[in-house]
Amino acid sequence: MTMERPDLLYFIGIGGIGMSGLARYYRRRGAAVAGYDRTPSELIGQLRMEGIEVQFTEDPRAIPAEFRDAIPGSVLVVRTPAVPLDSPLLRYWEERGARILKRSEVLGLITQDRRTIAVAGTHGKTTVSTMLAHLLTAGGVRCNAFLGGISANYDTNVLLDDGAVVNVVEADEYDRSFLRLSPSEAIITAMDPDHLDIYGTAEAMYAAYAEFAALCTGKLLVHERVIGRFGGPNAVPYAIDGDAGVKAANVRVEGGAYHFDLVLGERTLKDLTLGMPGRHNVENAVAASAMALDLGVPEDRLRKGLAGFQGVRRRFEVRARTAKSVFIDDYAHHPAELDACIRSARELHPGRRITGIFQPHLFTRTRDLAAGFAESLAQLDELILLDIYPAREQPLPGITSAWLLEQVPLKNKTLCTKQALVPLLRTRDVDILLALGAGDIDREVPVIAAMLNER
Repeated sequence: MTMERPDLLYFIGIGGIGMSGLARYYRRRGAAVAGYDRTPSELIGQLRMEGIEVQFTEDPRAIPAEFRDAIPGSVLVVRTPAVPLDSPLLRYWEERGARILKRSEVLGLITQDRRTIAVAGTHGKTTVSTMLAHLLTAGGVRCNAFLGGISANYDTNVLLDDGAVVNVVEADEYDRSFLRLSPSEAIITAMDPDHLDIYGTAEAMYAAYAEFAALCTGKLLVHERVIGRFGGPNAVPYAIDGDAGVKAANVRVEGGAYHFDLVLGERTLKDLTLGMPGRHNVENAVAASAMALDLGVPEDRLRKGLAGFQGVRRRFEVRARTAKSVFIDDYAHHPAELDACIRSARELHPGRRITGIFQPHLFTRTRDLAAGFAESLAQLDELILLDIYPAREQPLPGITSAWLLEQVPLKNKTLCTKQALVPLLRTRDVDILLALGAGDIDREVPVIAAMLNER
């Protein structure tokens, strides 16, 4: 095999959602794959069942002999930006002279192999790419898909088909990763300022999106809010209602599900049903459906595929529903995502009391978007605010959850540690409960769901 089709791959940070997808792809193609991560997880358990060795120590002696004994030039080492540059494993491979690539560079190599649809945007991209992959699969268009979340329909973050004619990839703007891709078509869902630790200013982030759009050789489907930043005849606006040529019309909630008409210029598909909740997901369905139809999915299969779409884990995912309460888990970690989640909860459960548990993600994001967070969280009836999840960052002086809480204009608000969360909830009668955030709040979700079901 060439380096574009390596035989031996070692992943540093193999348990990450993007990294594990690449590991599975190369394992499926017959390569030997191993890697390191800090802690065991359900995803790593699945990798091990698929024949991928994973170590939890940074000691290079724990690397499988097959990799240690190989000619260094024959090993491709894949790293994620989350891994520090002084990692002993990274140093070991550097000293040995192995080829080391970032995750985004390896995904870039894969996109050169066949027609690729890339889905970018500061939010919505995981749902749109997962929905598009599902619609193609349901519609008989064979695809590989590299997703930033776990599809509820397939219980995996990667769909692999040896006869694939198209790739669907999530295009991540973090670390300018999406500029490594070679997309034929692309969807851009949103461009709310984010990752300012990387870009510095919103304008620099917009410039990177324009650069990404310029890589796209075919159709570019762009949300109408941001279409003004993209020129060229291949940029087509989409929306929910409004004046866009591609849009949802006649959107309504019936029997707990969203129904809408899909308008594609002169053509209208009447009364489609979306299987997953959330008004913002109707918008996501417009983009995914328009692209799926372009790629050859027949209308009858599109209808069936949309109605049967179960969504993405941690994207407005209902985790408990009892006579008294509904518990929804959502990955929302940006003010615009919090807005969408809280608004959808209100639309589906009018007149009910909404309590939100929010775990801020990153000190820089909390600092840069504090005013937006305060405004979004004030839409709740009650807020339980957890400590900031640091991920890859060191604390910043003065940037704490207590500082953020002061700015939220809400009467019913509480600061809480993760350890005290479940005991606190035991003392409350919750009606609609939302778990919000991209950190490790998801570890508490099964415990909270079990507690509500016991009641």
